[in-house]
Amino acid sequence: MQQFNEKNVVALLKKLVGTPSPSGYTHRVMDVIKDELKAVGATYKQTNKGAIIATVKGKDDTRHRLLTAHVDTLGAMVKEVKSDGRLKLSMIGGFNWNAVEGEYCYIHTASGKDIRGTILMHQTTVHVYKNAGTAERSAENIEIRIDEKVKNAKETRALGIEVGDFVSFDARFETTDNGFVKSRHLDDKASTALLIDLIKNLSENDIELPNTTHFYISNNEEIGYGGNSNIPEETVEYIAVDMGAIGDGQASDEFTVSICAKDSSGPYHYELTRHLTNLCSTTDIPFKLDIYPYYGSDASAAIRAGFDVRHALFGPGIESSHALERTHTDSLKATAQLLYAYVTSDMID
Repeated sequence: MQQFNEKNVVALLKKLVGTPSPSGYTHRVMDVIKDELKAVGATYKQTNKGAIIATVKGKDDTRHRLLTAHVDTLGAMVKEVKSDGRLKLSMIGGFNWNAVEGEYCYIHTASGKDIRGTILMHQTTVHVYKNAGTAERSAENIEIRIDEKVKNAKETRALGIEVGDFVSFDARFETTDNGFVKSRHLDDKASTALLIDLIKNLSENDIELPNTTHFYISNNEEIGYGGNSNIPEETVEYIAVDMGAIGDGQASDEFTVSICAKDSSGPYHYELTRHLTNLCSTTDIPFKLDIYPYYGSDASAAIRAGFDVRHALFGPGIESSHALERTHTDSLKATAQLLYAYVTSDMID
């Protein structure tokens, strides 16, 4: 079984979440991914959409496997430059406005300049607005206060800020002595870090896989079409490595690997899902089997696009998804172990 290098995975995860990458603005983080792959001599290509696919040749080059994780995140775009110089926003991805209220952010201008700001309610000042606590957290009321001396739209535009500029939220990455990892964007940069670490492990230890395997780092998952193209025609099995959803009625937790049996797209492939649970049972990997009611993945996007593949989904359990997320190194370790067990196992008939 793969030895889990906690220090390396956590360090890479910190680097990834610290690199802004809202869907549609992922070139910076893709450069980080390319640097990591180049460092171990991995063979990869970049798609027209900007995704990266690394390939590790296996004994059987006729039936392929593909594992994907997405590195794009939630974010926003400038919808309007207001008359007072502040900014209205349009969401990228599915989150609630209250999840980012009070967060520091960057506005990424078309000229390449990054400008700091804070996401606030217009009616934040309790000494002025009677409804500061009860006003609806909505696109109408949420705005960015820019950290520049601006009092009107003209002065804001003079900074280079314009409608369509991307906005990224501060990650606030933190680890605790007892193993918790807290940050925005653990969905799905935690899984991305694990895939990159697996590629490094295979390369450094000269491990031959039973089947040629592709590692697909997608960059449009949060908006629904990340891993639904450029899938090699030899691909038989498609695994989305993505977060396990935690909450009332859920089996998933922050200390095991979560295997999804069904999400909003329907059931995942029965035999492939059972293969994953059997690998966990026979190698003592702690896991939970779960159903995610309001969830879709790159694997389900590939199925919708018409690809004839067996699809499955697993990943680390992430608490408070699409907000201030948290997981534990136990869950990262269990996911890493299942990844290794899967890619080194024989393909199901």
